[in-house]
Parts: sequence; structure tokens; C-alpha cells
Amino acid sequence: MPDFAAIKQRQQATWASGDFAVIGVTLQIVGENLAESADIHAGERVIDIAAGNGNATLAAARRFARVVSTDYVPALLEKGRQRAAAEGLAVEFREADAEALPFADASFDVALSTFGVMFAPDHARTAGEMLRVVREGGRIALANWTPTGFLGQLFKTIGKHVPPPPGLQSPLLWGTEEHVRELFGAQAADIRFERRMFNFRFESPAHMLQIFRDFYGPTYMAFRNLDAPGREALERDVLALLERSNTAGPSALVIPAEYLEAVVSKRSTPLH
Repeated sequence: MPDFAAIKQRQQATWASGDFAVIGVTLQIVGENLAESADIHAGERVIDIAAGNGNATLAAARRFARVVSTDYVPALLEKGRQRAAAEGLAVEFREADAEALPFADASFDVALSTFGVMFAPDHARTAGEMLRVVREGGRIALANWTPTGFLGQLFKTIGKHVPPPPGLQSPLLWGTEEHVRELFGAQAADIRFERRMFNFRFESPAHMLQIFRDFYGPTYMAFRNLDAPGREALERDVLALLERSNTAGPSALVIPAEYLEAVVSKRSTPLH
């Protein structure tokens, strides 16, 4: 069995490195789409798990839900807090581990996560916590990168140079319908899936590489942990991927990145 505690400690350091918010804010449309798919109503109790800088948090709060935004990286929560304050949105921010949420059973009507819980090392435990804190008949709505999409290819490219810990389940499994059904199906009345595209937009492949190298935790740490020849090899491979994936031609960069949206309706206990 992998050492989940040690892995989580390294992951926490990874996501605290760089400045994910620089990239995170560009993903706001994903949070808005997820809030619509989850059909969030005014007054509902909503938790955003592994919220990062708060895209789904803000989307739910804009729909007048009562939102608790959680993450285990305090700096990211602070970014979300600043964004909520700028819009005058009432949101509670709590430092919390997705695998051990500090909330009572059935505390929420809806749980959200955009590219967040997929990175928790213990998949089954994370799904169990989401199911536990959501009431019967409530919803769990997720946006997860797919293995075959651009982010899947990026992680595979990085993994060739900096292999992931042995025995660890890939976070990209969360981007497959089969894995989501395996995690939630026994307690789900219904699971709806939709494959969506998010378009990364930058000035050029070199511009996107620099932004990800400076600010995106996994890429930042990969480059930091390699020697000079290793960094040069990783840079060549990532640039080649960006150039292959670019649909905008030589004047700019647009990369469609597939993700899986899943909305799980938690089963209600039948009456006897």
C-alpha cells in the first residue's frame, strides 16, 4: 500500500508552490457550468471541496447558496476569500482535507469539486467523505480532467520525466465514467455524465509553458526537481505537446482540454 500520509504531504507542498490562482481564475467558466448542472438553488447548503481559489465556490454563492469553501492549502483559500470579498459574496472558508472533512453527516445539500478531489490520493475515502456530508437526495457534482484529453497528456508527459509514487491510483481515473460509477454507484440513485471542453488560451506555446512552469504546482515542482539536462528534456516534450495541441495557428494558442462532468444524486433510504 502506498504511504498516503507522505504522499499527501508532498501534494500539499506541490499545490502550495507556484501560484495556482494565476491559472485557476481562467477556469471560472467550469465552475459556472458545474453550478448549473448541479441545479443549485438559493438557500441550499453547498460545500466546495478542494476548492483551490474558489471557482465553484463563487459560482454557487452567485446563485445565493450558503457556501462553505474548503481546501488544505491556506494560501489558495485566501485567494478565494479575496475574490468573494471583492464581489460582496458571503462565503465561509475552512481549511479541510478532502479525505477527512470536519463536518457532520448530511450537513450539505450539494458538494462540488472542480479539478480538486481528483488529486486526493485515496479515491475511495474521498468519495466516501463526499457521500457522508451530503444529505440523502442531495447532489455531488464534479469536473475532472480525462485521461485522453490535453491535461491527461500533459500529466503523462511530466510522468515520463518525474514518475508518480508507485502504487498510487492515477487522478485521471476520476475522468472516466467507469471509475466514478465504481466510487459512487452503490449509493447513487442516478449519475449523469457529460464530456465538456475547456479552452486554454495563451499568447503562444512558449507563453503557456512559462505560465505553467512558474505558477502551476505540478509543473513547477517537476522542473524544480530535475537537473539541468532533465529540465531541458521536459521543456522540449511539453513544448512539443503544446504545439501539437494548438488549434489557433502560429498567431496565438488555443488548446481544447476535455473534462468529464459528473452529477451524482445520492440515494434516499427507502421507507419501510
